[in-house]
Amino acid sequence: MSEETVTGSFVSFIHNVRPDHLSNVARHRSKRMILDCIGVGLVGSTTHVFDIALRYCQEIYASSSSSSLVSSVYGRQDLKLSPPLAAFVNGVAVHAMDFDDTWHPATHPSGAILPALLAVSQMVPASSRPNGLDFLLAFNVGIEVQGRLMHFSSEAHNIPKRFHPPSVVGTMGSAAATAKLLSLDAAQCGHALAIAASLAGAPMANAATLAKPLHIGNASRLGLEATLLAARGMEANLLILDDVPGCAGFSAFFGDYQPRPLALSASSHEFLLEKQDVAFKSFPAHLGMHWVLEAALSARKLLINHSGSLSPSTIHTIVLRVPVSKYINRPFPESEHEARHSFQFNACAALLDGQLSLCSFSNDHLHRHDLMQLLSKVVVEHPKDNMANFDKMYAEVALILQNGDILTGRCDTFYGHWRRPLSRESLLRKFQTNASGILPKDNIDNLVKTLDNLETLPDCSLLASCL
Repeated sequence: MSEETVTGSFVSFIHNVRPDHLSNVARHRSKRMILDCIGVGLVGSTTHVFDIALRYCQEIYASSSSSSLVSSVYGRQDLKLSPPLAAFVNGVAVHAMDFDDTWHPATHPSGAILPALLAVSQMVPASSRPNGLDFLLAFNVGIEVQGRLMHFSSEAHNIPKRFHPPSVVGTMGSAAATAKLLSLDAAQCGHALAIAASLAGAPMANAATLAKPLHIGNASRLGLEATLLAARGMEANLLILDDVPGCAGFSAFFGDYQPRPLALSASSHEFLLEKQDVAFKSFPAHLGMHWVLEAALSARKLLINHSGSLSPSTIHTIVLRVPVSKYINRPFPESEHEARHSFQFNACAALLDGQLSLCSFSNDHLHRHDLMQLLSKVVVEHPKDNMANFDKMYAEVALILQNGDILTGRCDTFYGHWRRPLSRESLLRKFQTNASGILPKDNIDNLVKTLDNLETLPDCSLLASCL
């Protein structure tokens, strides 16, 4: 296929990029992403939505040949599934608590790719399995494809309104990453991308429901299936990424889609991940909640310093100044998934408890009398300068006290954002906390060491076997 087309340039990149194109920065950042993604997948394997997805796969596909059950499942060390189903359930686990990384333009980049790569690494015959450096390169290919596609649309830079981004670009990234790891030829790589485009997309209306984690699971699974179909001779439109007048390809997902070729020089390539790090979450909720949390904690500290203690009865009104974003403006959330997508809940829970954690979103915490009282005092404002954009937004939490005093906390950049990245110690603490209830300590330590030295791993399937 012609490299002069946009699709052709992507295919050439996927097929020809080499490990020596990876800079130290890209390696370092992507290994942090893999570590975090495994951790949130492990803790996600304890959730109700994961149980539903896993039971479904076991019951509906119970007749699968035992020879196809080769891929590991998060938190189930004695269980194997077929590679597509393992990619699916592990992808669901990653997003089960909305605890996974987020990028700009807005998407969850790791969860759609890593489960597919882990699954496919175990299906390759032992005699020809890729090594750890191959795995790291394939992961970066999947991240790069997602990022490039997001940059072809200015509307993609803002908090989404129509399609959930990982269900769109994540499916493409999964196809690209697995095609690279399986060493598909150039034509097959192109068909894998084109097939994946026919399997992509999920509406934002399912945010804050049990169905939202399916978006990540499906992106990982369907991208992998697109690759497996292409490897078996399935064909599709090799102009899928080009803007062809009168015939929507990938442009169907973005109203202002303006694609550009993805160039790869012989000697070097600057991956988007080198220029734009990801955000890691400190607690399991939509990324926008992290601004509100830090602003609320600042306001809480001011209140304690002002009054000598925290007494919700001294608060007359709580003003939240946040961007306009309908699906995360939820005054009285009814479920843990709605709470993870509620500016109001996260601000009030932080004010009341001084922190947020996994248990903050349980039903017992969700319907507390004190919390309900605080929620009833919330007023939301949308300043014109506060954009629904993860690179530019801010949050303010203003407490108007009964005596008329006003105490205001503000957050422009939360800890974990790419401008204030988590330290290694913080990232390791998050990983160890997430993994501790699922894996023995020795396994956790071994996973950390394996990832630290991923480039030297002789067989990349050993990473999946640690789960």
